[in-house]
Amino acid sequence: MTTTEGRIDPNQPQTWRQSLSVYLKWQMLAMLLLGFASGLPLMMVFSKLSFWLREVGIERSAIGGLYAVSFAYSLKFLWAPAVDRIPLPGLRAWLGQRRSWMLLAIIGTVIGLATIAGSDPAEKLRVTVIGALILAFSGATLDIAVDAWRIESAPNDEQANMAAVYNLGYRLAIMFAGFGLVIANAAGWSFAYLLMAGVMAMVGLLVLAIREPVREQREDAAADQTALQHMRAAIIEPFWQIVSKFGPWIFAVAGIVTLYRISDFTMGVMASPYYVDLGYGKDTVGYIQALFGPWPIIVGGFAGGFVAVRFSLLPALLAGGVLTLLTNGAFAALGLAAGPELDAAANGVVGAVVNTPPTWALLIVIVSDNLAAGYVGAVFIAYLSSLTDRSFAATQYALLSSAYSFFCKLVATTTSGPLAETIGWVGFFTVTALYTLLPMALILLVMRYGPDNARGLRPDSAPEGQA
Repeated sequence: MTTTEGRIDPNQPQTWRQSLSVYLKWQMLAMLLLGFASGLPLMMVFSKLSFWLREVGIERSAIGGLYAVSFAYSLKFLWAPAVDRIPLPGLRAWLGQRRSWMLLAIIGTVIGLATIAGSDPAEKLRVTVIGALILAFSGATLDIAVDAWRIESAPNDEQANMAAVYNLGYRLAIMFAGFGLVIANAAGWSFAYLLMAGVMAMVGLLVLAIREPVREQREDAAADQTALQHMRAAIIEPFWQIVSKFGPWIFAVAGIVTLYRISDFTMGVMASPYYVDLGYGKDTVGYIQALFGPWPIIVGGFAGGFVAVRFSLLPALLAGGVLTLLTNGAFAALGLAAGPELDAAANGVVGAVVNTPPTWALLIVIVSDNLAAGYVGAVFIAYLSSLTDRSFAATQYALLSSAYSFFCKLVATTTSGPLAETIGWVGFFTVTALYTLLPMALILLVMRYGPDNARGLRPDSAPEGQA
């Protein structure tokens, strides 16, 4: 059923043509660009920088400690209220609230990349760390602004499609960053980071051509407010509003948000060590991940966007839970195929034999897992977006995304290793696959009894005859 504004009614399943035509809108092209801009800083500050540091002889403990800058992405809700509400002098009147913060954040990423390019980690690691901090903080700030732009630029029923296109741009950035190693090998790390800084600068120029979304402004009577009232409106109200609007259902919603991705996080930490213990070589895993890794994630993302529009969010989330259960459980099947002495070999027992499964089995497992990850990522982003109020888009989405990523990272880093050592590889992947049962139960509960807002149904506009 169409709405008075020509939008799709988010409470009704859509036709195939309606579900596919969403991808032809201008917002989708802009989302592709912004997804690329969000992905590039993250890859250059983590995986590529760690390669450089190890190459020049930096100790592994120091490289691991540098991972702490990643918490900028988990703690971004702390400064999200500033991105949501504080106007940037000069830029706000010219570009609007969202684009002005995007441009400022991109400038920060350029400075961070240039700082790293000009550093010598072998001699003055401090300068490299400063550049990484600038890059991580600016990248996280860019994520806040891009997420708010996405939520405000498309109706609720199109958020899964926006997430799929964002994921495509993000994956293209990951693939492009992969060339950073090739460039660094040919022309040096400094040139590689300067080139990436130039690419981000070009993206900053392209942001000027993106449309600023229409924002739902809060009536603050700013001239009459005290500093305390400003703080309450900017910080306390967005957080309290997201709690109060769900009433007692906040506990079920919070459970879905924090637990839905925990299976992927916990098993993902141990995937690479698992491949080693199974007997696969670096070249085998590398070729599979490089040639067949990104594309299934992209396909899965678009499938998630399509299903969410076609059948609504919670059924799409439930299907994602089933996919996670099956594909993560497939890792346990590899362990069973490797034979009963797998854990003995992993623990260094002399004479233990591992029957390495055929390469095609690993290929199927990785491709299936990536398909599921792309699907789950798209529908989950759409669900998080549906929970926010457009008046507090940046602050509330940053809070939700930070809550699940921080919790899942904390659980993954503290329990994955000890759990794998205690119950073995097959038990580990079986248990982590079963983690998805609790969020699936909560989804079923909300589907059956929950209010519309907890089910991700936000009335972007009323159906015909009800306006």
